[in-house]
Amino acid sequence: MIATLRGLLACGLLALCLTTAAFAQTDVEETAEQWDSVAVKAEQSVEEADTPTSELDSLRGRIVNYRSEFEAARTLNAERIAALRDQLAALGTAPEGENAEPEAPEVAKTRADINQQLNTLLAPVQIAEREFLRADGLVREIDKIIRERQTERLLRTTPSPLNPAYWGPALVEMQDAFAAFWQESAEQDTDSALNTLENNLPTVFFAGIAGLLLLFRGRVWAMKIAHTLRVHQARGMGIWRFVVSLLRILFPLVGLYLLTIAARQSGFLGTRATQVVELLPLIGLLIFGFRWVSERVFAREEDEALLPLSAQQRKSARLYVNAITFVMILSIVALTVLEIGDPSLATRAVVQFPLAVLTSLALFQIGRILRSYREPEEDTPDADGMTKASSHARVVRSAGLGAIAVSVVAPLLYAFGYQDLSDAILRPYVTTLAVLGLVMALQRFSADVYGAITGQGVAAREALMPLFFGLILLLLAMPVLALVWGARVADLTELWAAFSRGFTIGESQISPSNLLAFAVIFAIGYLLTRLLQGALRSNVLPKTKIDIGGQNALLSGLGYVGIFLAALAAITGAGIDLSSLAIVAGALSVGIGFGLQNIVSNFVSGIILLIERPISEGDWIEVGGKSGYVRDISVRSTRIETFDRTDVIVPNADLVSGTVTNFTRGNTVGRVIISVGVAYGTDTRRVEAILREIAEDQPLVLANPAPNVLLVRFGADALEFEIRAFLRDVNWMMSVKSDINHAIVERFAAENIEVPFPQRDVWLRTRAGEKTSKQDGEDS
Repeated sequence: MIATLRGLLACGLLALCLTTAAFAQTDVEETAEQWDSVAVKAEQSVEEADTPTSELDSLRGRIVNYRSEFEAARTLNAERIAALRDQLAALGTAPEGENAEPEAPEVAKTRADINQQLNTLLAPVQIAEREFLRADGLVREIDKIIRERQTERLLRTTPSPLNPAYWGPALVEMQDAFAAFWQESAEQDTDSALNTLENNLPTVFFAGIAGLLLLFRGRVWAMKIAHTLRVHQARGMGIWRFVVSLLRILFPLVGLYLLTIAARQSGFLGTRATQVVELLPLIGLLIFGFRWVSERVFAREEDEALLPLSAQQRKSARLYVNAITFVMILSIVALTVLEIGDPSLATRAVVQFPLAVLTSLALFQIGRILRSYREPEEDTPDADGMTKASSHARVVRSAGLGAIAVSVVAPLLYAFGYQDLSDAILRPYVTTLAVLGLVMALQRFSADVYGAITGQGVAAREALMPLFFGLILLLLAMPVLALVWGARVADLTELWAAFSRGFTIGESQISPSNLLAFAVIFAIGYLLTRLLQGALRSNVLPKTKIDIGGQNALLSGLGYVGIFLAALAAITGAGIDLSSLAIVAGALSVGIGFGLQNIVSNFVSGIILLIERPISEGDWIEVGGKSGYVRDISVRSTRIETFDRTDVIVPNADLVSGTVTNFTRGNTVGRVIISVGVAYGTDTRRVEAILREIAEDQPLVLANPAPNVLLVRFGADALEFEIRAFLRDVNWMMSVKSDINHAIVERFAAENIEVPFPQRDVWLRTRAGEKTSKQDGEDS
């Protein structure tokens, strides 16, 4: 009965799995059928050389959507497939050959059922994998074609604007474009416009009034807010200055947007006038945005300027930025009006060339100002008489050099007919400088916020955390800079998709989500390990009888085990299969064995020191001729603090394999030996008694075992005695020696006992016939 129930349950599970797999396979097959028509059309479009870029972009978007679906289907039933493969591996390989014994019918049936399930589950995955590769290949082909067309467009030549033959037709086309613009406005149906205005009067009225107020009074209101904050001495004034400066451009920008809404709803604008009016928010963004960046980077107040240039240089830089902004607005308006009449390439070149020259002249002056940038530290030479510039100063001067180069090259390219190439380097470079200025302003704002939170104030601008914030802002600006320099949004999304898919190591696919999971799990494990160590150090271990060295060894061992377990849990939780790295690890093991054998030896020795504890932190040891206290036992080495207050780093292998003297291992009791000599003829028993009294009078000398006084030898100049005594704390050895020596001098002086010093008689032999002066010298 039980076997029957088990069979029914297995059949039910098998049917459920097969049904689920069938549904999945049906969905994938339906998607693949729909995708096939799109893929065929895309392949035909790719083969045709005259397919418009817009059509290729549209096809690419559809292909990317299908590719995402197939990518998701590649992991369909992944856990179930892995489980079935594990079951097949557990069953082992099927018997092969004529003489092989047949396997049991139950095993054969189980193997067949598992293979059936596995084939059913793998079918949609294989279809998804095939179609994913097809879609991915088409995306790469389309991207290649579009990039080649962009390159061809940049390198194409247009009529030179220096040719006078094009000036007359260009002037005529400009006049026609503006005439058509005004004619359209004049021919506007007044009755219809009035009707539209009547229907939208509330919107037009309130939007217009609010827009005008914000446009003409917004900056005044922002200045009043700044004055109020300054009067009340608001905390974090740098933050409020930043906010007020934003309000100074936000209020007028919102006002322009409201005026655009009012003008569009009024009904008096034609199609061409509407296109121009819709440029107002963009124009406002250019005006106020560039002006805001220039006022932050080249601020009027020296302490707020992001680049500490002279006041005249900052004023000139702001003037040139405003000039570039004005010229860019003229260029945008002129192109918009011209595009209405579909102008020729020659007309575009003639109209845009003077504006490009003006922009280049202003950019050239800004480059000169940036090239002259110097930090105060550069004016102070070092000991060798040399001055070193920081990386920030080098970047600023490099940006200035680039501005000078672009301002020279761009007009020349325009003059020789490379209009698109000139535009591709001039405008992006100007925008890049603006974006970098915005990054600097936001980094200063983050520093002020950090200073307000931590209480460091202005000093926080030189701290490490604001630098970290600046790096993050720079990374966030990278996609914007890529778009500025001609990258397409599709390029960035493709790069992000490739990054999201990750990379393959062996049979493991490691994606950013895996890395993020690894980092989060490891960080949690590391934090728990440190919290446990802190709890043991402060609450548990002080209440035990374990000595300080044992406590430190226990905490260090717990830290190593905790980090190892955290890494193991992070690898497992992130789904990283390390078995695929076995071959790579085996290949690297030989190199690691030879190249890192000393490090491995020291690491193992450090573990031995923590387990056996022949030395502990706080012990007084002597190794390799160096004596001092053990201050830290790390994985690779041990730090010893000598009596000169210098640190000696000793590799752990030397402590394990070498000879080490530990003066305080187990207890602090130690023996001190003090030598003293007396003159010949002195009563030795009396000297012995005096020395014993002196030793016994010392508070740190143990009474048991009692101090001992020995007559050790008959020296060349004295009778040599030794005091041998055991101290309660050997760390006070030198102090006890000094006290005993002082006592010996005092007692010997009182007892008239002489401490002799070395004496020598020198005999000189001379030969006959030597000079009298030498004999005199000898006699003397």
